[in-house]
Amino acid sequence: MNDFNYLKESDVYLDSACQSLRPEPVIEALNAYYREFNSCGERVKYPWGETTDRKVNATRDKVLKYLGLKKKDYFVSFTLNTTYGLNLLLSQFDAQKAGVKKIITSDIEHNSPFLSTIAFSRRTALPREVIERNDDGSLPLDADFSRALVVVNAASNIDGRRLENIKDLEKTVHQNGGFLIIDAAQAMAHSKDILEKVPADAICFSAHKMYAPSLGGMVVRRDLLGYLDTSFVGGGMVSDVDRDTYDLLSVEPEHAYTKFESGLQAWGEIVALGAAIDWLEGLKKSDHKNLEDNYTELYNFLKTREKVHVINQAPNPTISIYVDKAETGFDSHFLGSALADQGIMTRTGYFCVHYYLDHVKHYPPLLRFSLGYHNRPSDIERVKSALANL
Repeated sequence: MNDFNYLKESDVYLDSACQSLRPEPVIEALNAYYREFNSCGERVKYPWGETTDRKVNATRDKVLKYLGLKKKDYFVSFTLNTTYGLNLLLSQFDAQKAGVKKIITSDIEHNSPFLSTIAFSRRTALPREVIERNDDGSLPLDADFSRALVVVNAASNIDGRRLENIKDLEKTVHQNGGFLIIDAAQAMAHSKDILEKVPADAICFSAHKMYAPSLGGMVVRRDLLGYLDTSFVGGGMVSDVDRDTYDLLSVEPEHAYTKFESGLQAWGEIVALGAAIDWLEGLKKSDHKNLEDNYTELYNFLKTREKVHVINQAPNPTISIYVDKAETGFDSHFLGSALADQGIMTRTGYFCVHYYLDHVKHYPPLLRFSLGYHNRPSDIERVKSALANL
């Protein structure tokens, strides 16, 4: 793909689940902010600032359109990353006012929802349940979701398995008087279809996993604000401040996002996220097919390796494996270093999913290949050549 022409032929980047590479239009959009209208948003009246405001507001609208959600029901706030957004929501959620009796998450969660739900349970003294996900990524719906706050991912960062019954889960949770918060970090780029038009109470995501700069986003249902006790405050959120008091901006539609945006925001990164969404929406069928062909070819090859244990049940842009030291004489960390010596960049370890991978499955450290739209068929051939003897 021409938008990644800066990649050397010798560089094989397979760590998109951590952060994706940025296509040229996104890099250009970020550079344009710094070169052409570098300014504070929402605070100035000169033309540069007006340009920043216009482009930032356009990005908010693009996020909602990307997910098929309506502006009258949702607003978009920007943060540091998914972890920050989840913690910001859960730390300010008034469980008593909402009538919540427990919090539920699942076993395959990244530490973002896993740790933040532990902290929520400790803060509120409410019970916390960890439900075992099915092999296809769906969540069993026979659990008791009555008055539950449910926080789960839409796609796993281990093997990409998706929350296939997300729409049924949403209906079940809401019919039982509960709330649903989705970790969409791994879904926004390659599994957007599973998120479209799902009326969750909040969706948190990381722009840097969807071909945009380092940034976090929160898509929040407007009526959720009634159950939040705003305690993380700062400039940009207030209409007036006295010696010992302050008045928050109105929760009218035009100001709702300020509830989570204290201080100056990453204006350039927000503008560039808008460019990334435009880029994703403009991808051709051939681009999607190239990605699918690449990860399918890699998955099928790995399944043929006698000493490679593949975690995935099916092909996916995110594929995790491990090698048994007793069988090979080395572990996944060593393998990752050996691949790095050949210009092949992967991730090793537990990928911030310690509970499931280490304490439930008792896997040794894993090695993860996570592909993106930048990958070339030659990248897969390089991996196959490097692992041919396993």
